[in-house]
Amino acid sequence: MEPLYQSKIECICCEKIFMTSRVRPSFKRAVNSDTDFCGYYKAEVNPDFYVVRVCPNCGFASTENGIGQLNDLQKKKFFDEVGFRWNHQDYCGERNEAMAMASYKLALFSAQLIGEKDRVIAGILHHIAWLYRYKGNHDEEVKFLRFALQAYIRVYEAEGVSLNNAKLMYLIGELNRRIGELNEAVRWFSRVVNDKKIVDAAMIRASREQWQFIRQGIEARSEQASGNISQNDSLTLVAEKVSTSA
Repeated sequence: MEPLYQSKIECICCEKIFMTSRVRPSFKRAVNSDTDFCGYYKAEVNPDFYVVRVCPNCGFASTENGIGQLNDLQKKKFFDEVGFRWNHQDYCGERNEAMAMASYKLALFSAQLIGEKDRVIAGILHHIAWLYRYKGNHDEEVKFLRFALQAYIRVYEAEGVSLNNAKLMYLIGELNRRIGELNEAVRWFSRVVNDKKIVDAAMIRASREQWQFIRQGIEARSEQASGNISQNDSLTLVAEKVSTSA
């Protein structure tokens, strides 16, 4: 069985029908995943490459979680910026890393133009960070993790306070940890662990584990720094003895 199959989509911008590739569910099982849910797959096809649907006729790109209908103003904004200058490009078949990256950046631009929800934009930014992680480009990965973090925080400020969304709070903590903002990371992890209204056992456990991981890292660096100080003190004493003997 082939991992990809074709699905028919009606573009919500130009209203034309196009085909896009989807990954069969049996090929979506990750063999491993990172602590921010970035998946790694044994199969030759990475499902993350096919999340975005790109209309070959106008260039509008979106995900399944995106808005389902555009008004006239949103369509005009997109066509003024992209659609009228779009040269027919087909992302509907098999995608490599470069095509996947291009599709996500088209989705990001499309979402920003139409004023898409922050939750959708955050997901797109996070996926772009994953693509850079797959490539081993740490600087670009961190840059897009920062963008995703800012969007997730906007989501939390808009809806998360009332929903007690443990996964969202955990992600905010984890992305802070990944970009080196350890104090902020601990603050968010502790909120998940200590908030009695949160009953998501998996996210409570993950938050506790990451909180412990940060603490262990700080302790290890502290011990290493103490060792370096002791070593430097010993070297100083040796140097003083040599100087005195001379």
